[in-house]
Amino acid sequence: MSQMSEQTITPVTPPRAAPSGLKRFFSLENRYLAPIFITCILLAGHLSFGILESYKKTLLAIVVAIATEMVLGQIFYHKWLHPASAYISGISVGILVRSPAYWPYALCSAISIMSKYVLRIKGRHIWNPSNFGISAMLFLAPETVATLSIQWGNYLLPMIVIWVLGSVIIWRLRRFHITGIYVASFIAFAFLRSWMTGSPWQSEIAPITGPMYQLFIFFMITDPKTTVRSKTWQCIVVFLVALVEMVMRLQQIVYAPFYALFIVGPAAMLIEIWIDSRRASTANLATH
Repeated sequence: MSQMSEQTITPVTPPRAAPSGLKRFFSLENRYLAPIFITCILLAGHLSFGILESYKKTLLAIVVAIATEMVLGQIFYHKWLHPASAYISGISVGILVRSPAYWPYALCSAISIMSKYVLRIKGRHIWNPSNFGISAMLFLAPETVATLSIQWGNYLLPMIVIWVLGSVIIWRLRRFHITGIYVASFIAFAFLRSWMTGSPWQSEIAPITGPMYQLFIFFMITDPKTTVRSKTWQCIVVFLVALVEMVMRLQQIVYAPFYALFIVGPAAMLIEIWIDSRRASTANLATH
């Protein structure tokens, strides 16, 4: 037998084709995808309804959020962090906060970003930054701060564009199940509220068709850093958010979605952290 025939021949695997431009744009690696999308929400809402208090206030919220992220990134990690996350928090504050003054926008952005660094357990922050900042401002300065609500209107054309774009992005990020379960739960509870209170079902469903809710369902409840890891538990948690929101709505609590997420989301994170700690302790005992 010849030397050539005795050698082990390893088949050559052809190189994997690079993803197309569209797939690369909608991939997890594109850190600019979410900022682009939330900017589209802002433009669609403002051009359709004129929803911004002012460009200056929104810009202030964005600048303070990014500046706070840069400073704290240097203090805690000794490096310049990518500004995408801070931009999302800042623009969310700029869109959602309502106040005649400028300082609530700056303070809310600063609180939102600082919560990621201060309110940490086992290396994880447990509140969505903008949800924490907005909820804190509503607690601390209710006479000065309000949030954007259905006064934006419910004109469907810009919302359909946002839903389609948002659904594609969330699907590509493998978090569509969170948004889908929440929307289905909200609609089901809307019919339940209508039956319990005698109000028209259309008025109970209407809030979710407003632009304010698009930030909530596409950004706050799907935040990868502040949701539990298990897909099943993500669905359960977001269902509980919708349930608590329904109870609050029955009590005429105006800012029900923000408060519901403020309570349920961190509680779920704390339970997951506790379970992880128990498992780690059990594993350590088993090895000794």
